[in-house]
Amino acid sequence: MSSERLQPGSPPYRRLLAALFFIGVATFAQLYSPQGLLPLIAVDLGVTPDESALMISAATLGLALGVIPWSYIGDAAGRKQAMLAAISLACVFAVLTVAMPTFWLALTMRLFEGFMLGGVPALAVAYLNEEVSAKVAAVAAGTYIAGTTIGGLSGRIIAAPIGEQLGWKTGMLVVTGIAVLCVLAFLKLAPRAQHFTPGRSRFGEAVGQLLGNLRSAALWVIYLQGFLTMGGFVAMYNYLAFYLAEPPFGLPLWLTSLIFLAYLAGTFSSPRAGALATRYGRKTVLIGGNLVMISGVVLTLVPNLWVIVTGVVVLTAGFFAAHAIASGWAGASAVAGRSQSASLYNLGYYGGSSVFGYLGGTFLYWAGWPGTVGMVAALAVAATLLVVMVLPRN
Repeated sequence: MSSERLQPGSPPYRRLLAALFFIGVATFAQLYSPQGLLPLIAVDLGVTPDESALMISAATLGLALGVIPWSYIGDAAGRKQAMLAAISLACVFAVLTVAMPTFWLALTMRLFEGFMLGGVPALAVAYLNEEVSAKVAAVAAGTYIAGTTIGGLSGRIIAAPIGEQLGWKTGMLVVTGIAVLCVLAFLKLAPRAQHFTPGRSRFGEAVGQLLGNLRSAALWVIYLQGFLTMGGFVAMYNYLAFYLAEPPFGLPLWLTSLIFLAYLAGTFSSPRAGALATRYGRKTVLIGGNLVMISGVVLTLVPNLWVIVTGVVVLTAGFFAAHAIASGWAGASAVAGRSQSASLYNLGYYGGSSVFGYLGGTFLYWAGWPGTVGMVAALAVAATLLVVMVLPRN
């Protein structure tokens, strides 16, 4: 095997980033395609807003449960092969979701779909860290995160207007078709791993790799960063359409789906956060991203549509900048298995999405939009204080 890591500008480096970009789109387009459709799902299936949000929470819970098993599958079978199997099975369960006759059966299929989708975030950053030069790993990770933002955006913004015209099931199926095309692009572009050594962990070793990472206070804070901020971020996007559909705004679904264009702010900020971290250190950029997110969350309290849109753009840019840093830091600072550390971060990240993505609806019921905003702001403040107090400067 070659000892030379992939360098920026080389054709294999560009192919790797392009491949991870496409598989990020395939994963997150499917994961979040119901989010813009939640009001339609609630009406069509006769469920409440927080129950409809379980279409997101079930998938993110499945993903949280899947990341650790997939990390071991990837260790044994190879990162590329495991990611390809995971995303292909996810497409199958996406089709089964819309074929189910009841809401609760559809949720079950979403749980399985999420479990399969867990193979991509469990392995993508580990694959990348093994293959690229260490000096550009943070920048490369930011590029992968940019692909996930495009996926999240496309899943939402394509499904919602199609769903409003042809039904939510058709909207989700169209997104699945796009995901299949992205999977084919990944298969063609992803270079063969040059620095991967397969290994099978016995049960005791597997537990040791996980617990070894959990002995690090710094890694606990990085994992909690994902849990708290992702939970709040998903809650904002889950319930914003319900808020904007009510007076004084009264916006139709196709128009509220355009709010998801704010995801482009994350596409812009995540690779730049990696570059800034190289210059100023990870901790400084992580704190800055959190503070930007908090300011955006607070702006959405102003009862003016353009101020709300600005707030969503700002919170999205801040969140993805922080996420790009934290996700890369989880792998780089691993004290046991690197892919297991990335998986623990993703377990927290998507576990937070499941828990707070649902609880945001409870706060919405209790105290309206200010209740949801208050919950999200409190989560982001707690995450920031932990970073300030515990993480090392570099």
